[in-house]
Amino acid sequence: MPKNFYTLLILPKKHSSAKKMSLSGTLVKGVSIFMMGLILIVMYFSYDYIHIRREHAELKRLKQQTAEQKRQIEGLVSKVDQFASKMEDLKQFDKKIRIMANLESRRDREQLLGIGGPVSEEKRLRSQMENDDKTVIAGVGRQVDRLMEEASFREQSFTALLAFLKERKSLLAATPSIWPVMGWVTSEFGSRTSPFGNEREFHKGIDIATRYGRVIQAPADGVVAEVSYQQDVGQMVRIDHGYGVATFYGHLSKASVRPGATVRRGDRIGYVGSTGRSTGSHLHYAVLLKGVPVNPRKYLN
Repeated sequence: MPKNFYTLLILPKKHSSAKKMSLSGTLVKGVSIFMMGLILIVMYFSYDYIHIRREHAELKRLKQQTAEQKRQIEGLVSKVDQFASKMEDLKQFDKKIRIMANLESRRDREQLLGIGGPVSEEKRLRSQMENDDKTVIAGVGRQVDRLMEEASFREQSFTALLAFLKERKSLLAATPSIWPVMGWVTSEFGSRTSPFGNEREFHKGIDIATRYGRVIQAPADGVVAEVSYQQDVGQMVRIDHGYGVATFYGHLSKASVRPGATVRRGDRIGYVGSTGRSTGSHLHYAVLLKGVPVNPRKYLN
């Protein structure tokens, strides 16, 4: 048999003769090459299949991640729009307060009251959501910058309003607006005939007749500037309320405050009497604006 042939010996079970099969070398090599090629092809497709499965799984994960990011972006856009809506409400609230307080700025006058809002911005961002997330994110960033600038301006505006309202509150608290004592007015502010003669004189306050010893209360917040006894008005108290306003109380039987004491509206400052130049139990009550007597009736409720 030529050398380029191979003999395959087959040994069956007992009591059977052996069988031989002769195969040419070319056939054996061909079969071997075929089998190796087949194995390589199977290995290649197996690797390719595994790679495709991995890429498919990664693609699925990326799709889920993208969908989650899109939902997060949509949520961010919604929250920014809500923030913009709240800022618009604050802007309108600020403008209303300034109108009531007569504190409108040029910027306030240029804006329309009750008109506006972030609706158009919201629609613009949502219309771009399906096309370009980067553009949406950039738009949200610009809107956040604008809102932060608006928030800073509102903070300054509310700070100024708070200072103004505190000043107004302090002014109102220092304005004498209640009766220092209950009774009836026996002599008004202005020119009158003197109760001690027929000559004319200028009465610098009002006389409130009431029972002797009745409590006199401060009509506004202030600081006791003077407590003394004078020949014409007898025992007297003067309170400085600030803002150029002072009040004067005369003919007291007794003062219950000392100079320098701080009083609040409604605090007791003394008792009704008839000391000094007086015809009977009453309180002489005067209001001075920058040292000039004015009619107390303008301040009484």
